[in-house]
Amino acid sequence: MDWDYEIYRHHGPFGLPFHFWTFFAFLFGATTGSFLNVVIHRMPLGQSVVTPPSHCPKCQRPIRLWENLPILSWILLRARCRGCGQSISPRYIAVEALTGALFVAAWLRFGETSPGGAVAAAILLAGFTAATFIDFEHFIIPDEITLGGIVAGFLLSMAGPGIHGETTVTAALRDSGLGILVGGGVVYLVLRLGKLLFGRERVEVPEGGRVVLHETGLRLPDRELPYGDVFYRDSDAIQLEGRRVELADRCYPVAEVSLSPKRLKVDGDVLDPESEPYLSAEAVHLTLPREAMGLGDVKFMAAIGAFLGWKATLFSLMFSSVLGAVVGVGLIAVGRQHWSGRLPYGPYIAAAATAWLFGASAWWDRIFGR
Repeated sequence: MDWDYEIYRHHGPFGLPFHFWTFFAFLFGATTGSFLNVVIHRMPLGQSVVTPPSHCPKCQRPIRLWENLPILSWILLRARCRGCGQSISPRYIAVEALTGALFVAAWLRFGETSPGGAVAAAILLAGFTAATFIDFEHFIIPDEITLGGIVAGFLLSMAGPGIHGETTVTAALRDSGLGILVGGGVVYLVLRLGKLLFGRERVEVPEGGRVVLHETGLRLPDRELPYGDVFYRDSDAIQLEGRRVELADRCYPVAEVSLSPKRLKVDGDVLDPESEPYLSAEAVHLTLPREAMGLGDVKFMAAIGAFLGWKATLFSLMFSSVLGAVVGVGLIAVGRQHWSGRLPYGPYIAAAATAWLFGASAWWDRIFGR
């Protein structure tokens, strides 16, 4: 082992103590977390994450610099806006503290041997944090995170090949490229197969039973289903074949109906769902959308492959399924079975990939070899 490496191992970059950079990683991570809070709030709404500057969403008062200090400001302000007293969600301090801790973990994992790998890992974990919180709230992972992650992962593989467990840029780029292809391709095949086999749920409706599609949900003879429990993505659709299909201003003796969040199709007529707040029919066949994964998850897995390689994508696919099953069984055990259908899949993928990053890759190599 050469002398320069020994100096770096004990002192870190620029001759500064290694744990100076550990402390810096936490500060920089918490600051990044403050920005991620903006991303989590604005990106799903299609708003710029740059302008306008941070402000209270209730009173629109600009947030001053000292009021925007990561972690400290939330505590000093007692979780309330200084102007109007609006409460500030605990999510803000949670994201800042979590991101700071993840950046420290990335530095401790890779900093000693590959500072570039530590930077790449920190950026990946920041993406996981934003994607997880957005997916929990909106059931989407924005393209800015997934497609941007694919590009960033490939480029950062040049700066930090250590994140792939490689020592050369060529090997890291090879792993990244294969990771993109395998991550996106395999998960897309799983998605299509799952959609083919399990993508729809047939609902039994009693003979002569009527189904009503109204402004807020679907009314069956025995229950009410809010659209929020049926539609997870814009591509989801309720399929109905019915008799005596009645709208507010017209009637069809027999018709096939397809309702998605943005389109209502009745026997070939394409309508705006917002302009047709009521539809009633005697159901012959009724199917509801059911989907565990979407195209956002496919792109998300490709981004993970870009950062971590093809083996990480296969591990993440398998381990995320195990995590989902464990959570589902746990929710059933505590009487919260209905929650399991409302949990997005992206956070499971992120958790599995994080496990790979911090040790599961070593288990894989012991079992399957490099």
